[in-house]
Amino acid sequence: MIKGVLSDMDGVILDSEKLYVRFWCEAGQACGFPMERKHALGIRSMARPYAIEKLQGWFGESFDYDEVRNKRIELMNAYVDVHGIEPKPQAEYLLSYLKEKGIKVALATATAKPLAEKYLERVGLLKYFDAVASAKQVEHGKPAPDIYIYAASLLGLKPEECIALEDSPNGIRSAHAAGCKTVMVPDLDGAAEEIKPLLYDIADGLADVVRIVEN
Repeated sequence: MIKGVLSDMDGVILDSEKLYVRFWCEAGQACGFPMERKHALGIRSMARPYAIEKLQGWFGESFDYDEVRNKRIELMNAYVDVHGIEPKPQAEYLLSYLKEKGIKVALATATAKPLAEKYLERVGLLKYFDAVASAKQVEHGKPAPDIYIYAASLLGLKPEECIALEDSPNGIRSAHAAGCKTVMVPDLDGAAEEIKPLLYDIADGLADVVRIVEN
């Protein structure tokens, strides 16, 4: 029986992954590195040590992760201050359904907790979450399983009692390694062949998660 739902934020609950991709590319290029969409997609949800290793593998050891990341934050914050961030379609429908059914919900995000809560409050969705877990609160970020183990513990549950909602390969690896029933909700790309064996199901949008929960 499913007792809890653990969800990534960017690209699952909020339509923000496209902004991270855009501004990682713009920041990288502003700092002199030919960063493209494929590179930004490759580090989605990835914790800092893993991202540094991957980015320096692509661009060399001169790639200054903190410099580029700070530029990305500057550019993205300026955009969000003007345009805001939108929730993904049917996010409130799913979250209200889960609350009505008494299914606990926790966020499991690479975003810092205060910023995640700010974004969710801004779109009126924070009230649906029983707990918020950030990668800053665990020893190892995604794709390590720590954050999903921690998020489940905040709900008083075991990972295997939970469905995990993810859109990125790194997040999927994290949730699967934790023991969650991992459901992909595709955002910027679909399920790669090497990811499919890790999945419990693939949802056709957030409303379709209801089907998975009920089954």
